[in-house]
Amino acid sequence: MKKLTFLGICIFLTVTGFAQDIITLSAPHMDGGMPLMKALKNRQTSREFADKKLTDQQLADLLWAANGINRPESKKRTAPSAMNYQEVDIYVSTALGLYLYNAEKNSLTEILKEDIRAKTGIQEFVKNAGANLIFVADYSRMTKSDEKTKEAYAMADAAFISENVYLFCASEGLATGVRAYIDKEMLGKIMKLTPDQHIMLGQAVGFPKGK
Repeated sequence: MKKLTFLGICIFLTVTGFAQDIITLSAPHMDGGMPLMKALKNRQTSREFADKKLTDQQLADLLWAANGINRPESKKRTAPSAMNYQEVDIYVSTALGLYLYNAEKNSLTEILKEDIRAKTGIQEFVKNAGANLIFVADYSRMTKSDEKTKEAYAMADAAFISENVYLFCASEGLATGVRAYIDKEMLGKIMKLTPDQHIMLGQAVGFPKGK
């Protein structure tokens, strides 16, 4: 597959009878960044964002830091996962549409062509963030757990991913804020989620307002 950037030309692939745009992300930069202790010192929640797009490289680095594959030989991730279920998927809502992150292929699959950022949370500020991440747990992957345990594991795993996002944003000078204040039923319908897929959290990411 030819390498493409997020804002570049998309490849059309026919999947189960319909066309989906697959966007290959840039390779993540895994070197550099802020020392961990300084990133922890700078970590904070923001609720004000400049209405400005993230760069291709920022988006690629953000998603890898959030829950990318850091051990290719075992396909394990930057965030821990209960029983290695890897049940939490990251959906990315931007001005260009809604996408599903594929860590193994380092790509985004287009889900919707419309800008639904304003619908990813109840608060007004979400519509301005460069990207809104939606952490969705697929309970069908959690085959050895009961429903109550699935919910507990999935929420913990989503929180691990969220903290990775916080540390990345602190290191890169980006603003971010995790959210549970979401109309999950409405958003789930817009995202075309299955009954096994459950929205855990949302997280806005973007440039600080005024910068």
